[in-house]
Amino acid sequence: MQKLAIFQARRWLCRSFSSISSNPLRVCVVGSGPAGFYTAEKMLKAHQQAQVDIIDRLPTPFGLVRSGVAPDHPETKIVINQFTRVAQHERCSFFGNVILGSSISLSELRELYHVVVLAYGAESDRSLGIPGENLKGIHSAREFVWWYNGHPDGRNLDPDLKSTDTAVILGQGNVALDVARILLRPTVELATTDIASHALATLEESSIRVVYLVGRRGPAQAACTAKELREVLGIHNLDISILESDLLLTPADEEELKSNRIQRRVYELLSKAATSKPKHVGSNKRELNFVFFRKPDSFQELRDRGGHVSGVHFEKTVLKSVEPGKQIAVGAGEFEDIKCGMVLKSIGYKSVPVDGLPFDHKKGIVPNDRGRVLSDSSDPSVLERGLYVCGWLKRGPTGIIATNLYCAEETVSSISEDLEKGVLILSSASPKPGRDGLLQLLGNRNVRIVSFSEWEKIDSEERRLGSSRNKPREKLATWDELHKATSE
Repeated sequence: MQKLAIFQARRWLCRSFSSISSNPLRVCVVGSGPAGFYTAEKMLKAHQQAQVDIIDRLPTPFGLVRSGVAPDHPETKIVINQFTRVAQHERCSFFGNVILGSSISLSELRELYHVVVLAYGAESDRSLGIPGENLKGIHSAREFVWWYNGHPDGRNLDPDLKSTDTAVILGQGNVALDVARILLRPTVELATTDIASHALATLEESSIRVVYLVGRRGPAQAACTAKELREVLGIHNLDISILESDLLLTPADEEELKSNRIQRRVYELLSKAATSKPKHVGSNKRELNFVFFRKPDSFQELRDRGGHVSGVHFEKTVLKSVEPGKQIAVGAGEFEDIKCGMVLKSIGYKSVPVDGLPFDHKKGIVPNDRGRVLSDSSDPSVLERGLYVCGWLKRGPTGIIATNLYCAEETVSSISEDLEKGVLILSSASPKPGRDGLLQLLGNRNVRIVSFSEWEKIDSEERRLGSSRNKPREKLATWDELHKATSE
């Protein structure tokens, strides 16, 4: 393995020396999702001497474009073509199966590279911190999304969709709507997508017919986009239930809607859905209930199935203005239950810090100034030289794929400014080893690196398997399958 790593290092270095100087700007981007690839692309364009390496803990690139975007949204995944061109750039390399914190430490990366950009996103979940949260049948939306998208860490989730006809989804953002749509959409329509085969088989036998989408605030504050909402409202043979009383607007609501066109369109769609009669009648009718002004107080346990969820105990809420154009939900002291056998928490992703990284646990982000990592969030003048962030680690788990483009532009702009000011010193007397040093270190530790060409073997095999089933691809959904494909 070590000999292979050294050989690869020499091959890449020979290729690189033909187009860059002997002391290039060496950049490492941690995370190969949209934030990581946009950062790499912007760095390659802004700095003709830059050599950019992208590392990721998975053997597959593209982050949430692969494992987060719903399988019935193929148009959203077209950005993969752009990211592939970045990875194939002569001054860029992808190294999968490299785990920050175990394969290599952050301090080691900073020794190897002039610039380290952390863009590994958020791979954990926020907790509600209420009684019963650990009952069986309660999952995070992230886990469920990973499960149906074929993420290797989601393969063993095995959600029970047979034992109940009712699911409660906590949250009303786009991820919550994605999850509701996957549960309610006819599986014949999902069968021609790249949904994981194990998930499709489970959904085909699902007993779920009723889904509640529950939000703390009202329809004027629903966090989804109009496009996502239109999709779920248009599912065939689906009854939509929305209380018309929930749609009544206060002056504060009207003030919020006045300044937010997207929110206004969402409210209009919900209002129209509340007054529309069911379009479809059939034997396989399903039901989607939008429930507003409720916050979970506790989870209830099924008596004859100890340890399994049987429902959610909700407190009703009212909205309280905290500043012009912003209202928060506060408990009203009244309670009600919704019975169900499955709960999916779509209440937000959470980033995970690594050793040596300043972290704001309250906000769930790395303290930063336009992407520059701050040693202390209370003192913006003390910076971690050469260390930057982009994406969810930088701003929190918000926005769409394109949001990362602007986020990356800002971070790369900060890097460029620091280079011009001499904050980052490219010394020919003590050059950074960059890719050469990374490969040597990982080779010494027997880390099984997955290159982009090896990812292309995975890609080819998935497309081959998918073509026989009239699907764009059949995802290899276990670590063993992925590693086996790279060695064939």
